[in-house]
Amino acid sequence: MIKILTTKDILLELEKEVSQNEYNRYLKQLVYKKASSNDQVAIFEVQNKFIANFIKTKYTSLLEDIFEKNENYKPEIVIRIVGDKKRTQSDNSSSKQNNNEASNTILNQSFTFESFVVGSSNEMAYTASKAVADKPGILYNPLFIYGNTGLGKTHLLQAIGNDAIEKDKTVIYVTVEQFMNDFLFSMKNKNMEHFKAKYRKCDLLLIDDIQFLSGKETTQDEFFHTFNELHTANKQIVMTADKLPSQIAGIEERLKSRFEHGLKSHILAPELETKIAIIEKKSELNGIHLTKEIINFIATNLDNSVREIEGVLIQINAKINLLGQDISLELVQSLLKDQIKQTKENIKLPDIINMVSNELNIKPSDLKSSKRTVNVVNGRRIVIYLARELTHNSMPDIAKFLGMKDHSSVSKNISKANELREKDENFRLIIENLKNKIINKES
Repeated sequence: MIKILTTKDILLELEKEVSQNEYNRYLKQLVYKKASSNDQVAIFEVQNKFIANFIKTKYTSLLEDIFEKNENYKPEIVIRIVGDKKRTQSDNSSSKQNNNEASNTILNQSFTFESFVVGSSNEMAYTASKAVADKPGILYNPLFIYGNTGLGKTHLLQAIGNDAIEKDKTVIYVTVEQFMNDFLFSMKNKNMEHFKAKYRKCDLLLIDDIQFLSGKETTQDEFFHTFNELHTANKQIVMTADKLPSQIAGIEERLKSRFEHGLKSHILAPELETKIAIIEKKSELNGIHLTKEIINFIATNLDNSVREIEGVLIQINAKINLLGQDISLELVQSLLKDQIKQTKENIKLPDIINMVSNELNIKPSDLKSSKRTVNVVNGRRIVIYLARELTHNSMPDIAKFLGMKDHSSVSKNISKANELREKDENFRLIIENLKNKIINKES
């Protein structure tokens, strides 16, 4: 039996599926704007952008399922801030749609080229995305952006979309899962003309997580024809994935060859300097003031995922606004204690000595020897400091690993390293860069 959902109905459904803590802290604030919604888009409002981003990241699929179960359709979920009129594609390009076939593509307005932090790890992908946005369908078609989770692929994809909408282009942005669900729903309801009008008549088709096409033969066939029609018409196609097309198992060769036809751009893990800049930018955009000490602590103790950084900022904001706590290093340390504990369990002493050896160009055997040359002493001190910071090993364990007489030498080196970190900026930067590389090698 089809039920017309209200805010109360949706909250009751959510409360059954999530922890009481997350329901009370985040989801309970949701207000369903039924009058502004339709069978394509369900709009919700919350009080601030942190909660909006948290719900959108974690609970979009659950909200979609609630609508499918109760109202027999699966809309795109929009979480907006009270008083903020979020833009949809149909708001900006309705004049370009025939027969009122607006796609209602929803883009995160904060995902722009201006808010994207550029470093050596992502400069190529950023530049290619900008070029595609400036000349869609002409340069780099298709554009294939690949890299690990949380490095900014979706940000660039939606930045292209936001830029194109500003230029009155018709944009479709979907995940592969949304494309597949839309296709199967249209097949089931014998409404393929609507599906083709949506996906084959746009100026830009932006597809996230293309690797999840793997093994979906019927959907692959439909995507193949959609791709061909758009490409032939010089319409821009941009895709993201976690690996190169050639490395994705379960994708037809004819699709792989088309994915390989344009430009492939790899986003790498950010170096420490870029990660610090990302934290500074995210904090500024969200109105959170963090000291340099706190920013450095977050950068050197979290992995490279921008989503994880955003998650920490959401937690900090919640502590400030919901619990009235002040931002301090101690607060941030308590928020990250579980991640730090897990990291320490994964990192081993050989990992540290090998990284220091490679970065400082000192043989591992020298670091474990009694040599007293300046570079070896300095390198050994760094190994000791990082071993205490990043592992659960005791000082006697570290002394034994490095061939020292007893743990008193380890204690002296840790004290000296702490002193140098305070006085010597170059030493501090070496420590932080090595710490960042070791943590992210293990994540």
